[in-house]
Amino acid sequence: MQDFEAIRPYRDDEVPAVIRALCRDPDLLRAAALFFAPHLAAWFPWLARRLAQRFMIMRTRHLESVEDVQNWLSGYMKRVIRDTIAELSVEGLENLTPGQPYLFVSNHRDIVMDSGLISYVIHQAGHATVRSAVGDNLLSEPYAADLMRLNKSFVVDRSVSGTKAVFKSLSRTSAYIRHSLEEGVSVWIAQREGRAKDGFDRTDRALLKMLALAYRKEINRFGDLLRHVRLIPVSVSYELDPCDQRKAHELWVKERFGSYTKPNNEDLQSMVDGIMGYKGRVHLKFSAPLDGEFEDAESMASALDRAIVEGLRIFPTQVEAAERLGIPVPAERLEALPKVTTLFRGRIETCPAEELPFLLAGYANLLRNREELRVSSG
Repeated sequence: MQDFEAIRPYRDDEVPAVIRALCRDPDLLRAAALFFAPHLAAWFPWLARRLAQRFMIMRTRHLESVEDVQNWLSGYMKRVIRDTIAELSVEGLENLTPGQPYLFVSNHRDIVMDSGLISYVIHQAGHATVRSAVGDNLLSEPYAADLMRLNKSFVVDRSVSGTKAVFKSLSRTSAYIRHSLEEGVSVWIAQREGRAKDGFDRTDRALLKMLALAYRKEINRFGDLLRHVRLIPVSVSYELDPCDQRKAHELWVKERFGSYTKPNNEDLQSMVDGIMGYKGRVHLKFSAPLDGEFEDAESMASALDRAIVEGLRIFPTQVEAAERLGIPVPAERLEALPKVTTLFRGRIETCPAEELPFLLAGYANLLRNREELRVSSG
């Protein structure tokens, strides 16, 4: 039995103590004050932190278990959907059987909302929420790790180096995913490390090899993994990406200077923007469990790519971006929403000229991806 203590989510009996500690954490209080009362935090930081602490204590005093935390967060997710999403549509829930644990693998566009929306949607449909994989690169602040682990997230070590250490980390992650599924708990993991900032949703072959590590003694061909794991491809489509300008800037810097160094707290700011930013319409598609005779990770990844990309919805923002870049667009298209059109064109007008091609490509590359994978855009 492997030791999962350093990576597992918190248990029910740990919740009250962790929440009490969070309500005293100076870094979290500072971040909460800046989020809830930025002007007050600038002029009277001590008062803003005190008010943030009182607010947190009041709102969390009834939380005694992981389920309590999940139900509490579900209320906030409803508000986020109401305030930041024009329409949330869902397809394919009939592919899920109640009580059956699944491994959900989706494209990755937003740090929090991808897994958050998947968990929320299946919970509303009567299924249990998922355990979500989160990279330790997002947990530089101790309070961030506590918040994630309270919300059924488990940690994936990405900062380790050296062949033995990397293999040990991958093996532990794989074993924990298997452990969760055998406990009857579904798991979410992104199809690749890091968000697809360029708009190309492709599966990292190394991810599938990692998943197979825990079953390597029981499978002869790579495709035998699917006899042990019910893998559901999930497609998450956003009409507007709240972080599109930040992503475009990062890609331009990388092309211009060869590398990009993230400012302090950029990941935290991206999380906040992704949650609170307006997204227009959002569509989730749960495909049927992946099936087939796959000889290796390459062939399985290709099938997973096709399932995810085929399930993505083409919104008017992607069509307009493609037209501006001279990329062929489908004849049939969704009706544009005036608010989304105004916001999207505002971003185009305010984006620095040298970064604009990257911003447009972040939307238009869905059509390029469909063409490369020979997926119909009609």
